Amino acid sequence: MAEPDVRAGSSAFAPTASAVPRASPRADCGPGSRPETGIQGRVPAGSKAGFTCNTQLLGRHGKAGGYKVLRFTDAAGHECAYYDNTLLFPNNARNLSSDPTGVTVLDMADPSKPVRTATLSTLAMQSPHESLVLNQRRGLLAAVQGNPAFAPGVVDLYDVNTDCRFPALRSTLPVGVLGHESGFAPDGNTFYATSIGTGQVTAVDVTNPSLPAPLAVGQYTSHGLTISEDGNRGYVAGRSGLIILDLSEIQARKPNPQMREISRLRWDTITIPQVAIPVTIAGTPYLVEIDEFSEDEEGSLAANGSRVGAGRIIDISNERAPKVVSDFRLAVHSPENRGQLAGDPGVGSLAQGYAGHYCSVPKRVDPGIVACSFIASGMRVFDIRDPLKPKELAYYVAPEAPPATIGPPSNYAMSAPAFVPERGEIWYSDGNSGFYALRVAKGVWPFGGRQSGAKGCLARRSPIGQGNLGRVQLGVTRRAMLRDIAPRPARRARHSYRWCVKRSKGRVSAVFSRPGARGRARLVVSNAPTHRIRRVGNGVAVKQLLRRFPRAKRVSRTLYRAGPRSRRVFGVRGKRVRFVGVAGRRLLRNRRVLSREVRRAGF
Repeated sequence: MAEPDVRAGSSAFAPTASAVPRASPRADCGPGSRPETGIQGRVPAGSKAGFTCNTQLLGRHGKAGGYKVLRFTDAAGHECAYYDNTLLFPNNARNLSSDPTGVTVLDMADPSKPVRTATLSTLAMQSPHESLVLNQRRGLLAAVQGNPAFAPGVVDLYDVNTDCRFPALRSTLPVGVLGHESGFAPDGNTFYATSIGTGQVTAVDVTNPSLPAPLAVGQYTSHGLTISEDGNRGYVAGRSGLIILDLSEIQARKPNPQMREISRLRWDTITIPQVAIPVTIAGTPYLVEIDEFSEDEEGSLAANGSRVGAGRIIDISNERAPKVVSDFRLAVHSPENRGQLAGDPGVGSLAQGYAGHYCSVPKRVDPGIVACSFIASGMRVFDIRDPLKPKELAYYVAPEAPPATIGPPSNYAMSAPAFVPERGEIWYSDGNSGFYALRVAKGVWPFGGRQSGAKGCLARRSPIGQGNLGRVQLGVTRRAMLRDIAPRPARRARHSYRWCVKRSKGRVSAVFSRPGARGRARLVVSNAPTHRIRRVGNGVAVKQLLRRFPRAKRVSRTLYRAGPRSRRVFGVRGKRVRFVGVAGRRLLRNRRVLSREVRRAGF
């Protein structure tokens, strides 16, 4: 969230004569819904019961919410939620009798009865603004002290691996320069503190979370910052629109690393870009971006302004020339409807009303949906399987719950949500009424697994990240993998599944930690020649592997690891690579067990 004075001084951006995008097709609400009866997204005064469409409430907690809801499952199987309970510290101190200020930790063993186990109250956690972020691979929870403009960049780092219900503080140090928002490299080694008020992006090395250290400071007015799977690209959402940055020098830990701009993009309906999330849909890279709040025709922040940024999907196949390919928005965002909405709850506030704020996706590869907080319109879910034609799928508009934390009793959905795909749940928070755990109606989402790129076999080409080979991901349960990936595996064994690959003699194998539905994928490998990491795949010379990966480490006689901290592995035979894959960190610590699991995969 940005305050009006943060926007002051930026150049006005006059909209072009092109038409404002139409609202996305309205959701088809199934049995048990309590749908809206008027304009799509409108919540008029007196809507005390709220509205639901293909969602049901499972559980609630607290009386105030903020900007982020996060989920983590630790090694012992504890399931936790984290959410900041302040929109603007110390405004929420009025609710001190029910919940202390800071970041609330919930035990979600029973989603219908969330239990608070701790409240994180160090400096950054007391006032994280929009910076609370969780790295799943390393189990690090982080924030930088922030406010709507900027604040001293104290960075807090907590370890949640041992028991997520009781995070362990690793450090709280002024290494972030200034704070407002943040980002985390997927490998968990670099935390980025961003300031939209003063225009800094600060890269912080958190390889040792007990001793974080600044690496570089770039001059980019960044709101939300997201990082590509390989850590080499940064996607800045800020006052000027989208900026794509080259972060490869930081990721490689070069001396005096620099951030370099690759390209920029603006759009006609731009307000204040909040966050741009990198995703891959059917093999094509995109960004799912959302703008916050509304503006008048001159580009100034305005209550119920005629221009609403809302959301869009940006094609980044050519990162030097990104382009908007579609928008997702509601009818309340259309200029012709704004006059009818002026008296609705929350609409008179610059920082509320019918506009967008935050979005999240359940996963980066073929996410299927995007869920967004649309402030007065509640939590909205859109189907993005066809990125050119997003459509509304479901929503939840909370009942009025006075006393409000900020402003009149109204929906004040501002948070990026979290997902539990295996149970069809979405968790989010409302500034005026706290944390919500929702369940999406069965058959609406998850979609039932028809997400393959090929008939009968997996896609011929698949992106290989630090934790996935295409749609086959580490850490996913056997049950979820069978549900979400089509086609069914060509062969099943006690500990593994194998898929054929379209137009290839190769195959993809996933090995699980144990038999049964709840065993999780710990190794994913492929010997399909088209499945490559930096052009290294089956049949490539080991010499080329070592040129492409100069930090590659030999794990055994027949196995290389791409780098000391990488999850990517290469199987070799003689002088040639015979397969590529990704392995869990625990597996990589034990050479004997890793070799055994490779044999189970059939290699």
